[in-house]
Amino acid sequence: MNINLEVFTDNLRSARKRMAEAARQAGRDAEDIRLLAVTKTLPSSYIDVARAAGLTLFGENRVQEAQSKYQSLVSSGIELHLIGHLQRNKAKIAASLFHCVQSIDKLQTAEALNRYCSELGRKMDILLEFNTSEEDTKFGFVEEKRLEETCEKITKLDHLCVRGLMTIGPFTTDRDRIRRAFARLQKMYQGLQDRYPELSLDTLSMGMSSDFEVAIEEGANLIRLGTVLFGSRHG
Repeated sequence: MNINLEVFTDNLRSARKRMAEAARQAGRDAEDIRLLAVTKTLPSSYIDVARAAGLTLFGENRVQEAQSKYQSLVSSGIELHLIGHLQRNKAKIAASLFHCVQSIDKLQTAEALNRYCSELGRKMDILLEFNTSEEDTKFGFVEEKRLEETCEKITKLDHLCVRGLMTIGPFTTDRDRIRRAFARLQKMYQGLQDRYPELSLDTLSMGMSSDFEVAIEEGANLIRLGTVLFGSRHG
């Protein structure tokens, strides 16, 4: 399992071209959209190649896997996000490793993360995850009211900073259904910005390799790409 710099650079160039076209279709500036490289299940050599191509924003799904691959890189200019579910018993490690946890969906998890961040004397960015696809296999808030109530409580935690929302689109080939899910999150995001003008709500994380163009058209400013950059994880 390996990838060389030339192949990765070609993949990255292609992804950026697709991002730019989707942004153009939506009347947006592609420069306003961040690309996060997802390295779950991939060896550290893939991270090295992505860094050599100039990427600094990375995402991992599991805390312990991220720790094994990124612990030595946390002070090297990399920005690491947790994009998978965070269990409370992993909050201590997460507090020392990640720049942002994108997957907060319970107050108790946020409180645990806040406690460990306090012990470390640091502030951490978080996103609130919403289950727009309403699929039982996915994590995230399932009720808008519950998300809003939890956001209100998290704003009182001194060591966490709510920066926006995240979702995983429906696993389907129905582009209209995917678009509706992303449009729903964008509407919620705007609602939170209106409700909390004092917060730095500036991140709408949605869209992966199979649906990032739709996400961009619906307002995403952070997309999470794995396969289109690194190739199939089964290859």
